[in-house]
Amino acid sequence: MSFGEELLSALKPRFSTSALTHSVTQPAKKAHYTEWPHWALPELVEVFKNRDIHAPYSHQREVADAAFAGRDVVVATGTSSGKSLGYQLPILTRMAEDSTACALYLTPTKALGSDQLLAIMELTKGIDKLSSVIPSPYDGDTPTEARAGIRDHARFVFSNPDMVHMSILAAHERWTRFLRHLEFIVIDECHSYRGVFGAHVALVLRRILRICARYGAHPTIIGASATMNDPGAHMQRLTSRVGFTEVTDDGAPTGERTIALWEPGFIEGVEGDNGAPVRRAATTEAAEIMAAIVGEGARTLAFVRSRRSAEQVALRCQAELSGALARPDFAQRIASYRAGYLAEDRRKLEKALDNGELLGVATTSALELGIDVGGLDAVVTAGFPGTVASFWQQAGRAGRRGQGSLVVFVARDEPMDTYLVHNPDALLGRPVEASVFNPENPYILYGHIYCACIEQPLTDAEVRFYRAEQVIQELARQGLIRRRPQGWFAVPQLDSDLRPETAHSQVSLRGGAGNDVLIMDTSDGRLLGTVDGARANSQVHPGAVYLHQGESFIIDDLDIDEGIAFAAPGEPEYSTQPNSTTDIAIMGAANEDELKDYGGGVWAAFVDVEVTDQVVGYFRKLADGTTSDLFSLDLPEQRLRTRAVAFTVDPLALEAMGIRAADIPGALHAAEHAAIGLLPLIATCDRWDIGGVSTALHQDTQMPTVFVYDGHSGGAGFAEEGFKRFPEWIAATFEAVRSCPCESGCPSCVQSPKCGNGNQPLDKAGALKLLGALVTLTSA
Repeated sequence: MSFGEELLSALKPRFSTSALTHSVTQPAKKAHYTEWPHWALPELVEVFKNRDIHAPYSHQREVADAAFAGRDVVVATGTSSGKSLGYQLPILTRMAEDSTACALYLTPTKALGSDQLLAIMELTKGIDKLSSVIPSPYDGDTPTEARAGIRDHARFVFSNPDMVHMSILAAHERWTRFLRHLEFIVIDECHSYRGVFGAHVALVLRRILRICARYGAHPTIIGASATMNDPGAHMQRLTSRVGFTEVTDDGAPTGERTIALWEPGFIEGVEGDNGAPVRRAATTEAAEIMAAIVGEGARTLAFVRSRRSAEQVALRCQAELSGALARPDFAQRIASYRAGYLAEDRRKLEKALDNGELLGVATTSALELGIDVGGLDAVVTAGFPGTVASFWQQAGRAGRRGQGSLVVFVARDEPMDTYLVHNPDALLGRPVEASVFNPENPYILYGHIYCACIEQPLTDAEVRFYRAEQVIQELARQGLIRRRPQGWFAVPQLDSDLRPETAHSQVSLRGGAGNDVLIMDTSDGRLLGTVDGARANSQVHPGAVYLHQGESFIIDDLDIDEGIAFAAPGEPEYSTQPNSTTDIAIMGAANEDELKDYGGGVWAAFVDVEVTDQVVGYFRKLADGTTSDLFSLDLPEQRLRTRAVAFTVDPLALEAMGIRAADIPGALHAAEHAAIGLLPLIATCDRWDIGGVSTALHQDTQMPTVFVYDGHSGGAGFAEEGFKRFPEWIAATFEAVRSCPCESGCPSCVQSPKCGNGNQPLDKAGALKLLGALVTLTSA
């Protein structure tokens, strides 16, 4: 019996009502070594040997050789396979040969950047030829007084795409020395650049390569990811460079890994909406599984989907260890980790996790990527993390030393998770998804093209390269840029919010509103954290319960204009869920290739839409899963121009399917929820990246219509993927609803955790008739 199977056998008796739907143990794999390259810096090789790295793995050597020869390369091998050595060796060797050579390391998360920075500092320590490298962090936490020294002297800078955009590109003249001698750009965990964020980062990379060319540099690009589909094509789309060398044969050893798919049991005597049975929350189950594993002496990470859940799982795990498991000493060594913490709090937690002081951490995806936290034995994932790639990233956090490990995927009570735990091949047996992002999105291009004109006049050839002809004309029409013989120049502005000196700060790469809302503790004035302005109405509205490092707060007031939410300490026995209204309007007819007639009175289209959303109140959700009355709020509307996949059904066709006129709203609403829940199976998105609206008579189509839209300005590519693969998407949706054993609809099939209408009305039977008919028509 493997180590993971032993842990699993200890778990099962503790959860008698839950179901272990599937488990598999992946065998260990031997290492494939090769020799150190002849060109490598001997002193550096000696450092590696002193760390018991006596020979590189085959993939490390392949990456290092390509990079040292100046060829763009991307490595996609397993988590903990030592990908970083593949770029550390050529970069540091080159820096020893040329005392002016520079490198830029880019990471999507601060935790990963800190980890890699420390690794380089340790490698360069004591090597005279590398004494001038001065590895330095350059991110939002870097003190202002330290930044000039880094610009002037550091040769290896560790940063992120946001900082490249906001600081390096916005003031590239100050970075002339660094950019002129920039020989390498490392893009770590490059698979994470997808959706709106991926489109933004792709444009930032195009812009910095453009500015490097201005200073005479042509840096070699090294991409690294543990999980990626078609890595060469992904890097080409991300950087605009062609001809990447792909390294995908993993030479590293792996330990035995047991993967368990787990479905929580029902809560006895509790009914949800429409009398539906209520399963134990995935976060509750994950907290107790984590406690049981820690109680067995295994160090554990629990991944959750939200900041609130990270806090809740840590608290629940502590309570379980202190109470039922009688290990209060272990309870003191459990913590939460998430974005929004202050820098000093994050650093303290990272150090405690790495040195073994902490036995368990409940975390958001902030700890999903790259960071080496030592001998973790188990990972618990509470809910599908949005993509298969992310699932394997999380799974790979455990067993990084080659030892056996356990991974438990705990299903949430919603369509996607239910489908996966009962169809294990859909999670464990298929390749990771191709990343979806669109750098040609005009809404995203707009800010980047303006910034590019500020950084250096944009030529007509470059406009064509960016495919920004319409965007450039719109900027000119607004008087923001002007064409001169040398190209397009930014024009000084006097009375505009968007002007050259503020343009970079107006573009948020993370797809948010571009400004954060501060969360302030009214009892002592301390800053608790931040939340993106676009999410403030739903997360920190008046009356919302906010959790921070085990403490509970109730939001007293939200001032959007000033960017601050005021929170008072409290111990409510409930959580809060926003309630909203959503309207959608089609902004122009679909092109011929964006409209599909499936016959039988069914059409699908890919259209431009404007979504109007307003948080009108919130529910209080009690610990037993029941929901209290609606509390009203008066908050402003939020408007979003985006793209949607829409399917329209003739009322006569619905009648032929056996759906009465009175049942149409509930049938469409239920089908919409289920379709949103299954779109992540088709596109690399999370259900929180997308939204939906259904109506029995839409003002623009004049027919019953269901919309599923991208939750980002201009679209993110998710709805487009749904349109292109509509038959496959609808078939999976139908199967998920049909196979659910509930009678009238539950969170596993047609209820949604984010429904603004409280999951009313819903008609599962009608949805099955509709989806079944769609499957028949679209598969014909």
